[in-house]
Amino acid sequence: MDLGFLAGWYPWTKSLHLLSVFAWMAGLFYLPRLYVYHTPAEPGSAQSELFKVMERRLLRGIMNPAMISAWIFGTTLVLTPGVVDWSAGWWHGKLAGLLGMTWFHHHLSAARKEFAADGRRRTERYWRAVNEVPTVLLVLIVVMVIVKPF
Repeated sequence: MDLGFLAGWYPWTKSLHLLSVFAWMAGLFYLPRLYVYHTPAEPGSAQSELFKVMERRLLRGIMNPAMISAWIFGTTLVLTPGVVDWSAGWWHGKLAGLLGMTWFHHHLSAARKEFAADGRRRTERYWRAVNEVPTVLLVLIVVMVIVKPF
């Protein structure tokens, strides 16, 4: 199958990919912060119910569509002839970071379901610590794509 036609769409595909990633990252930064504030809220309280709505809307309305579109446009970029030098090693690091971000997204999604059921398995301190995970993954991905250290 000749995918050469994708080269003409490269600037649009890359732009849409970056916009999707920015939206996804915003959610990955913000949702754990909501969990930090939700954890001490009394289950069933007005505050807790408000956090549930905010978390659900952020995840379903922004993060899920952004993650899906980031994957679609990113895959399209990878399939565009000449974009990735498959003999280089940097893309392995980027893929590892991307898989880590996807796993983290699903971890946050599972936690949202737990909060929706008034569960509090993890502590406020836990959510403060894992709030740094997206930053580490973002640094890894950006360095792999821009610097291409190997």
